Amino acid sequence: MTSHRPFTCKVFIGISLDGFIAREDGDLHWLTSRGEAAGDDLGYNAFIKDIDTVVMGRGTYEPGLTYDPWPHADKHVAVLSSTLPEDADPRVTVHRDLGALLRHLTERGAKGVYVDGGQVIRAFLRAGLIDEMTLTTVPVLLGTGLPLFGPVGGDIPLAHVSTQVFGAGVVQSTYRVQRPS
Repeated sequence: MTSHRPFTCKVFIGISLDGFIAREDGDLHWLTSRGEAAGDDLGYNAFIKDIDTVVMGRGTYEPGLTYDPWPHADKHVAVLSSTLPEDADPRVTVHRDLGALLRHLTERGAKGVYVDGGQVIRAFLRAGLIDEMTLTTVPVLLGTGLPLFGPVGGDIPLAHVSTQVFGAGVVQSTYRVQRPS
């Protein structure tokens, strides 16, 4: 499938050392406070410059509504959700299933897709759609929360691309997803 799609899909996400992307109630203070202490944009600005489309689930979209300004004003935003009303927000396009979303991305001529949110990332991984993942690990154990990873349908081999250490003990590693030959 990878060789036939005209766009690449990349993940850029912060996680706790024990693999959570948010507390069970969605709280991200543990991440944002330490990210500020790291003293850098953590490579996000370089990452986002090649992105024209952001894909996320409802659980990532709704908390993002509190950001002022809207962080994706210059990007096409697609929300993969079976419950969000299709006319919920004129800034986003809502898709009910992955197949419809992929057709839409192809029709729009998407080139660089930022895949965000645990459930959506796992769905893209299961479908073999993720090309690269940048994981920014914050030195905190949450114990419980919303996991980044879970069932992905089998082993997904990764090739290490780079690792960088920032302030406050934040470590960022980028991996390329290896495809079967």
